[in-house]
Amino acid sequence: MLPLLAIVAAVALVFFANVDNEKSVQLLNVSYDPTRELFQDINRQFALKYEQDTGQKLTIKQSHGGSSPQAHAVADGLEADVVSLALPSDIDLLRKEGLINNEWTERLPNHSQPFTSMIVFVVRKGNPKAIKDWSDLVRPDVAVITPNPKTSGNGKLSLLAAWGSILYRGGTEEQARDFLRRLYQNVPVLGTGARDSTITFTQDKIGDVHLTWENEARLETHDSQGELETVYPPVTIRAEPSVAWVDKNVERRKTERYARAYLEFLFSRPAQETMARYGYRPVDPDVLREYAGRLPSVQLFSVTLIAKDWDDAQEKFFADNGVFDLICSPRAK
Repeated sequence: MLPLLAIVAAVALVFFANVDNEKSVQLLNVSYDPTRELFQDINRQFALKYEQDTGQKLTIKQSHGGSSPQAHAVADGLEADVVSLALPSDIDLLRKEGLINNEWTERLPNHSQPFTSMIVFVVRKGNPKAIKDWSDLVRPDVAVITPNPKTSGNGKLSLLAAWGSILYRGGTEEQARDFLRRLYQNVPVLGTGARDSTITFTQDKIGDVHLTWENEARLETHDSQGELETVYPPVTIRAEPSVAWVDKNVERRKTERYARAYLEFLFSRPAQETMARYGYRPVDPDVLREYAGRLPSVQLFSVTLIAKDWDDAQEKFFADNGVFDLICSPRAK
């Protein structure tokens, strides 16, 4: 009798395992504005590979918006399994809320940063205003499109890049503050996120220059059919988008192993090559060299030129009564 019961039990375990494998586990990746196309491609690749390797079906859902509002949405209850946000400080907000482990930056390679990026300029065909450097942005005849730094990672990085361009060349903080004041006087409208400002510049045709992510500039110029061009300023900030699984959420949803595997996949060669094709700078040095023709070398400075770290930059520039509040009255779109 016992051997028969053992066989029945084994068959039952196989059955329930097969039933479980047939269920599609769903992950939610809460990300910043311009990564839609990138993650659509990577999600498809990962789901296919994971099912081939394990037999488990996965579905990865996406949520996009300004990086800071996305972080606050997760803090307020949006059940993200993973977050992929524009600045480390946006993820650190979730650490401070107790949603993410204190050591999150060390759980994945390269301090949990699968790629880097930068802020560049997009201009009209032929660059009629001859915009080549940050100093051109404060001329009275130039209208600048950039998102609101209060809501957008693109907006934050554009402001930090502009400020840093002064310090990098030996200027003082007072000169940098005056430069920002004049720059934002040239901004007719502040969108809430990177894609919002892209629409303002490309579809509404407002502005002479758009300050945006390198990958977003690539998409804009490609879609414009020759009506737009990308200009690389001589110096700009190195952006460090970061990723993490949200410990409290994956523990409750029992999805940690899937979320971890998903984020680890971002550092694989296929994912790194996909990032390079979409205009993101992979952290795999071999892939970066392979795509050097599409990702030209630029002088980059780190956030430590202008603040102690990303958290200090957030507090100094974007907190209530920070630098941005003191120099600019936001004009939300």
